Amino acid sequence: VKLVESGGGLVQAGGSLRLSCAASGIIFSIIAMGWYRQAPGQQRELVATITSGGSTNYADSVKGRCTISRDNAKNTVYLQMNSLKPEDTAVYYCNADPLNRPWGTGTYWGQGTQVTVSS
Repeated sequence: VKLVESGGGLVQAGGSLRLSCAASGIIFSIIAMGWYRQAPGQQRELVATITSGGSTNYADSVKGRCTISRDNAKNTVYLQMNSLKPEDTAVYYCNADPLNRPWGTGTYWGQGTQVTVSS
């Protein structure tokens, strides 16, 4: 299983970014996918998840500002982030959960993509 994130970068506060995660080696359409983030000195935390059926869940800290979506034809999950804040600065990781749980954390991780929001 391979998960490859892209789309991170440096953005000013109030700006937007769209992260992508391309999956291979797994039957993408039947698994849940998620985005997590880890800021320096902090634990990795859930940002958003989406099940195979399209049900989504969000951390309170990003609700209303982020949208997770998936394209099963492209084996790709996205995280659209708007109204970014400096506290959103972190390495963002893609996660695959073969058990397809709404709030589950799966076994598989990407390498991460850095998001930096300047004030």
